[in-house]
Amino acid sequence: MSEKKDLQDADGKVSRVIRVGTRKSQLARIQTDSVVEKLKELHPDVHFEIVAMSTTGDKILDTALSKIGEKSLFTKELENALEKNEVDLVVHSLKDLPTVLPVGFTIGSVLKRENPNDAVVLHPKHKGKSLDSLANKSVVGTSSLRRAAQLKKRFPHLEFKDIRGNLNTRLKKLDEKEDFSAIILAAAGLRRMGWENRISQILGPDDCMYAVGQGALAVEVRAQDQDILEMVSVLNDADTMLRCIAERAFLKHLEGGCSVPVAVYTEVKNSQLYLTGAVYSLDGSDSLKETMQTSISSDNQVEGQERVDEKVQRVGITALKVSEAAQDAAVKLGVDLGNLLLSKGAKEILTVARQLNDAR
Repeated sequence: MSEKKDLQDADGKVSRVIRVGTRKSQLARIQTDSVVEKLKELHPDVHFEIVAMSTTGDKILDTALSKIGEKSLFTKELENALEKNEVDLVVHSLKDLPTVLPVGFTIGSVLKRENPNDAVVLHPKHKGKSLDSLANKSVVGTSSLRRAAQLKKRFPHLEFKDIRGNLNTRLKKLDEKEDFSAIILAAAGLRRMGWENRISQILGPDDCMYAVGQGALAVEVRAQDQDILEMVSVLNDADTMLRCIAERAFLKHLEGGCSVPVAVYTEVKNSQLYLTGAVYSLDGSDSLKETMQTSISSDNQVEGQERVDEKVQRVGITALKVSEAAQDAAVKLGVDLGNLLLSKGAKEILTVARQLNDAR
């Protein structure tokens, strides 16, 4: 259990202190502040203290993420602090969290998802254009193999090059140099930063499906901290949670990560959870894409058998306040879709993609 830390105010009133870990980037701080605000509303007597730190991914800025090969690039230092009781919970972008977490940790909350799609941000001189209308051989910046693979196939007249750094850095590289005509960023990050006016085009699933967990915030806690787990579970958004469980189960079954192009698209409609998943070769010329669905309706549950709040982890997530049967159905959907793609040759596509990326 965490060490309880208390704070005494001028009137002698003692309030509990909860320390919240975050990356130092402006976007990470904005995301963490939004979570802390919600927790403060629910627990006005608790003092939330934000502890910001740099991660490996923040420090290595001259190498493409897919080349570093480390699954916990943006999370390891934060998890070390969690393990040492220096913080009590950590706010992450869910897409940064691997599908298998280190022993002793769990994702205790997944908040309502922001728009998970990717967005095109154009160099100011190309204002009003789209990827379709950019000139032949225009250079588009992205450090994501998933984005590059899909967009190379969809927009063969364009060239794609790596661009690293946080949002501020990448926008600066775009605006102040002539190296890139456009860059591709997550719409969610731009919106959270208040930079929606820079979005020239939102890429729908026909152009570019998104990364597993993209657009969702996750709160990671020590798995044994029942009180903290209960505290953050109230922030859970059931639909986002089920979509992301299915996405993570799919990725885990394919053994995918940063170094291979895997993309998803999910939606919940009429108590049905739809999952579209795809794998790509690095240049996008070879791909497999399928859609499956499952019922997440409460009608499926045997009377009196509904189990909620059991401390069971699924793909690194402990989802209190969300139906266990629906969670099981979401996991099965991800695994089934993974198996379908593997039966059609996904492993071969991903193996070649991994080898080619390693050799770059």
